Amino acid sequence: MLRFALLVLVWIVCSSASGAGAASSDEVLKVGSKRFTESYILGEILVQTAAPVVRTEHRQGLGNTAIVLSALRTGAIDVYPEYLGTIDLEILKHARPTSLEAMRAALRPLGLGVGVPLGFSNGYALAMRGDAGIATLSGLAGRPDLKFGLSHEFLGRLDGWPGLAAHYALAQQPRGIDHGIAYEALQQRQVDVIDIYSTDAKIRQYGLRVLEDDKHYFPRYDAVLLYRLDLPERFPQAWRALQGLEGRIGNDAMIAMNAQAELEGKPFAEIARDWLAGSTARPTDKPAVHDGLLAKTFGNGFAQLARQHLLLVLAAVLLGCLAGIPLGVLAALAPRLRQPVLAVAGTLQTVPSLALLAILIPLLGRIGTVPALVALCAYALLPIVRNTCTGLLQVPAGLRQAALALGLTRRQMLLKVELPLAAPVILAGVKTAAVMSVGTATIAAFIGAGGFGERITTGLALNDNDMLLAGAIPAALLALLTQAAFELAEHVLARRRFAARASQ
Repeated sequence: MLRFALLVLVWIVCSSASGAGAASSDEVLKVGSKRFTESYILGEILVQTAAPVVRTEHRQGLGNTAIVLSALRTGAIDVYPEYLGTIDLEILKHARPTSLEAMRAALRPLGLGVGVPLGFSNGYALAMRGDAGIATLSGLAGRPDLKFGLSHEFLGRLDGWPGLAAHYALAQQPRGIDHGIAYEALQQRQVDVIDIYSTDAKIRQYGLRVLEDDKHYFPRYDAVLLYRLDLPERFPQAWRALQGLEGRIGNDAMIAMNAQAELEGKPFAEIARDWLAGSTARPTDKPAVHDGLLAKTFGNGFAQLARQHLLLVLAAVLLGCLAGIPLGVLAALAPRLRQPVLAVAGTLQTVPSLALLAILIPLLGRIGTVPALVALCAYALLPIVRNTCTGLLQVPAGLRQAALALGLTRRQMLLKVELPLAAPVILAGVKTAAVMSVGTATIAAFIGAGGFGERITTGLALNDNDMLLAGAIPAALLALLTQAAFELAEHVLARRRFAARASQ
């Protein structure tokens, strides 16, 4: 059984590696993007600009700045679209805005470069409903009754809420809310103030009032490329092609492209292709025709996403079993180690998933399947370890004594008596770990490991409920199928045990 599990695990890892093999080759230009509409679009523009001269890959929706920056520094990606204000204040931690040359000098020791200004600025701002009666950020100071709903990244950035609150003496206690749903929350009066990007297409759609930064807190956020310093040398033709984008994307063009994604439902790749072809259209007042839930669920690479998700779950559960069952045996047989082993397994499960992934990227030097597997395996350990320990401890002492009286060694007793008797409890723990892994595997999309989480992250970015459901429903069905498969295995195991007893 162990040999079979190892063979299956090797097959899974090889299958995953074959899908990521191109990404590890120096001949592939790897473009990254963050998890919001504009970054998806700009990433596609970079990919399609370089595609005629080099093989390209888009690692899209890589979570927040910390994750995508770690991916860049470790070489998991080569370039991604970023903003000067973010580089200056968030990445380099400068107390105040500096010049582009100062940024380049500070980035050079990190092996990074900045350049190719794309032609537009997408700054942070705060917005309220059009009837709010407040025009400036200073006007918020005397309104403690206002409810702030701010994106999680903005809440933690040096150029976000902490500095803004101090600069304008704001005493409100904001709540974290995903940027993709902030506009709807504002319209439904669940919050009164949200953070926005100045090129967001929904500002005009919802008739919002962008508050004037009257004390000049926010720096400029000119869109640029943040890249590894070896990129121009490794991909000279692609670099020249990317340099051709300098100054070509104006604010109006970027707003129009954002609107095509958020209001008209056009795919990011199609928007980028149309802009590069010179046919970027402005959004119209006509209602957009969107694909239905069924089309979004079973189209758009369903088979590939299902394969990626299933491989992640299978590999994580197998790794969890290979590590968790021996640890459970150790905890059962060594009372002094029982609590430390269970405590470590329990602590691993309490670490927030995105925090664990952000830590694993620099430790492992990559994004994608490997850190996702490590994280999923860590979350699968607790039920497997705990149930293995519990199952072994429940074996009657009389059976152990009988086995010893028959001359069985301690190893033979464990393999032939205790583990078979504990098998139903152990299998229940493996079932719990597997079902949990199906749901947890959706976070893998935040670091480019694929799976149904890709649709969930895209749906969050676009506030597209159908896209969210197109990722959530298959994941939920896979969890149900996984549970049914384990229950069938438990039933077969019970019948075999009954048949064995009847034949004795």
